[in-house]
Amino acid sequence: MKILITGGTGFIGSNFIKRYPNHQFIVLSRDINRARQILGNKHKYYSNLQQISPDVSIDAIINLAGEPIANKRWTASQKHKLETSRWHTTQELVTWIKTANTKPKCFLSGSAIGIYGTSLDSIFIESEAAVGDDFSGHLCRKWEDIAMSAGNLTRVILLRTGIVLAPNGGALKKMLLPFKLGLGGVIGSGQQWMSWIHIEDYLNALELLLLNESCHGPYNLTAPKPARNKTFVESIGNSLNRPVIFPMPAFAMKLALGEASSLILEGQKVLPQKLLEKGYTFRFDNIFAALNDLFKT
Repeated sequence: MKILITGGTGFIGSNFIKRYPNHQFIVLSRDINRARQILGNKHKYYSNLQQISPDVSIDAIINLAGEPIANKRWTASQKHKLETSRWHTTQELVTWIKTANTKPKCFLSGSAIGIYGTSLDSIFIESEAAVGDDFSGHLCRKWEDIAMSAGNLTRVILLRTGIVLAPNGGALKKMLLPFKLGLGGVIGSGQQWMSWIHIEDYLNALELLLLNESCHGPYNLTAPKPARNKTFVESIGNSLNRPVIFPMPAFAMKLALGEASSLILEGQKVLPQKLLEKGYTFRFDNIFAALNDLFKT
């Protein structure tokens, strides 16, 4: 397939491009030289959509662009950056689809499980109508609404992504240093849910959604067995053969990240109901097996 991809140099995008070399990728990147260094010379690169003629025939669009959500405190300027990095790019893609002479067969657009809000008790599936009333819920709802405005032109998939685990990047890479130093521990109460997915399952599921014409609308990209934070960090400790004895108090996390700490301290239990209904079989459905696999590499 000929695929236009945004966020191709990011953690998930670069892994997808390298995993499926048989696809023909058109990479949209503000820094083409850096993109070539990361992804190689075999792909086509553009710095903006205006450079891609409406006459170009593209089979699919994968939209993974967006400022990392939990890297910094949610100041007013950071919230604006998080919003524009998602909303603006998605709107530009929708506009391009509308002007394209041949419409793409599908549009896979990023979202996040943050759309559901946080809860210690609730279980969230794709048919869940409620949207969180926090910043994350607001951010994801508008992000999805913009993508779905192309729904009368192409098949739209909303990628409600959980915590993607991989040895070469993402959340896990940031977590590892304290554990390797023997300083790892439970965060806050330890009872908050962490809805995660192994990178292999994420990439396999993305390919399924890309190719299966019966898939449309929101899909939760999470493993079927979320883990409490206590279980999650103990599993990291066990896999690394390191102690888990230095807890991170909630107040310290709030001091470090402010409002953004809610994503880590509260969490949500999200299940991939629609993927399971499509017959997708997870290679890694529990956190113990996933981490053991990741740390052996």
